[in-house]
Amino acid sequence: MATQVTNYKCPACGGPLHFSGTTGKVECDYCGSSYDIAEIETKYAEKDAEAVKAAQEAEIKENEQNFDEDTNSWGDEENHMKMYSCPSCGAQLFCDETTAATSCPYCGNPTIIPGQFSGTKKPDYILPFKLEKKQAVEALKNHYKGKRLLPNAFTANNHVEEIKGVYVPFWLFDADANGSVTYHATNSTVRREGDYKVTETRHYNVYRSGKMNFKKVPVDGSSKMPDDYMDSIEPFNYNELKEFSSAYLPGFLADKYDVDKKEAVERADTRCRETVMNSIKTTVSGYGMVNVINRNINIQSKEVKYALMPVWLLTTKWNNQNYLFAMNGQTGKFVGDLPIDKHKLNRWFWSVAVGASVVLSLLFSGPLGRFITELF
Repeated sequence: MATQVTNYKCPACGGPLHFSGTTGKVECDYCGSSYDIAEIETKYAEKDAEAVKAAQEAEIKENEQNFDEDTNSWGDEENHMKMYSCPSCGAQLFCDETTAATSCPYCGNPTIIPGQFSGTKKPDYILPFKLEKKQAVEALKNHYKGKRLLPNAFTANNHVEEIKGVYVPFWLFDADANGSVTYHATNSTVRREGDYKVTETRHYNVYRSGKMNFKKVPVDGSSKMPDDYMDSIEPFNYNELKEFSSAYLPGFLADKYDVDKKEAVERADTRCRETVMNSIKTTVSGYGMVNVINRNINIQSKEVKYALMPVWLLTTKWNNQNYLFAMNGQTGKFVGDLPIDKHKLNRWFWSVAVGASVVLSLLFSGPLGRFITELF
């Protein structure tokens, strides 16, 4: 019976394979053999094709079962879990509907679900992992350093609960933008005229316009990933993008998108619009205050590509609360929230307050203080 799943195993010994970011090859966990991406593609092309065919047949059958002939409509499809059978040990694998690569929890073999990346669902690119798990753990330790308000017990007793490398689906948008902005700007000067302090304010209308071209603006296509985390670990080096191949997936998790490009384009347009506004704003200088009174930014979306990007996700637990961290699997850029020791925060606040009061007291007690008092 055809299966929807392919296990990527070593041709030499049958052990589990994983892609190594260090060597750029697919390596065996047991015997140490290594293979080029092209070798693994060729080796598993037939099995992947059979898995895709099995997935298509299963989808047709599922659709037939969900169709209600009495109401001439499709039935409820609230169950978003899918069950597969591991080709190596026969164990049942329960995955959500977006899972495309995982590993069997029983035999440990890398498990690829080729049907998730077939036909129109196939990514255009993949950016292979470059950094290993140990580097992600080290980055977490470095993330703790220098955080004065971090509880001592957090760093002393904290252990990584889970760490996983995930290929996250991203949409990459090309777009042209043009815009114009009108500002109200002012400059003020203060002078003394006898007993009076006179403030003179000059008002200006400032107009700016321009054009920008955007290439591969990234928007993550997974609802499971926090958008702010995915934005924060950018940028990715697109020079290392590869044509998609499932041979890069063994040893990692991977999801197909569940946010389609029509939904994602709104975030892409927003990012482009903010970039245009910020770029135009940099040309307005020499004024004391600047406010926008009118803006007109037009975004023309062009080509859209689908890519998988490497992300290390780490979770820790402290005081019954989970903390999530993310690291760019190519560049090492690291983000994540940390707890704050309230006692340390209070001590810091009062030390700053006392220091500020001492400075102000000294400032206003001397000749400079008398000068400031007379001036105002």
